[in-house]
Amino acid sequence: MHSNAFNRYREKESFLHRLDPRVKVAATVAFIVSNALLPDGAWFAFAFAWAFLLACNLLSRLGASYTFKRSIIALPFALIAITVLFSVPGNPLAVFHFLNSTFAITDAGLLRFASILVRSWLSVQMAILLVAVTRFPDLVHALEHLRVPAILTTIIAFLYRYLFVLTDEVLRLLRARESRSAAAPGSRSGGGVAWRAKVAGNLAGQLFLRSYERSDRIHNAMLARGYAGRLYTLNPHEMRSKDYYAAAFALAFVFLTQLIGRF
Repeated sequence: MHSNAFNRYREKESFLHRLDPRVKVAATVAFIVSNALLPDGAWFAFAFAWAFLLACNLLSRLGASYTFKRSIIALPFALIAITVLFSVPGNPLAVFHFLNSTFAITDAGLLRFASILVRSWLSVQMAILLVAVTRFPDLVHALEHLRVPAILTTIIAFLYRYLFVLTDEVLRLLRARESRSAAAPGSRSGGGVAWRAKVAGNLAGQLFLRSYERSDRIHNAMLARGYAGRLYTLNPHEMRSKDYYAAAFALAFVFLTQLIGRF
């Protein structure tokens, strides 16, 4: 049940779903890096990148607004770059005072801040599309094919595989706490803040110990079944002609985006 909560793959019969995962991962990384390398205020290039995203949404048969609706939640995290409004030298647009300090929003700072927001928004959309059209095991094996260190891919794979197991452990601990914290109807169970902090600390400690013991049992079971440090897949991951064409098209798009952003 909980594994579905972490699974963002959407089963469809589309061109993007059938592409080799190596091509999709490489194209996603190239798209994100290309956006990061674009100069501030390259609005035509950003619009071109968004048009590419919309086309990919249509090719995936998920709907043109699939990634757009799911990317809005990530925009507040880009607000961490709000300090560039005041730190980048330029012509002041607005000046205000806070405590004993004076802050001035500059035109160059506003331009950079808006560009960072657009870059983040486009990159998040591309990442959302990648996990929506590629199964997680295929993503992990694509990273292996692309020479990502095996220790990293193994950690990622096991983290995803057992994340829902840890969620079940947390739910069991919470149920046990509730069953031992009886309260009269209409009143709140438990003690004060100090008591709740102590209980939360005990729960965290119990979760760590249970996770450690479970990981040891799992590792011994894997060794007994012949695990030698590598995960295997039933998918052959063979590059076909359409995969090469798609990779070439993605590279051409990145090159064209950089040209548009520079002129």
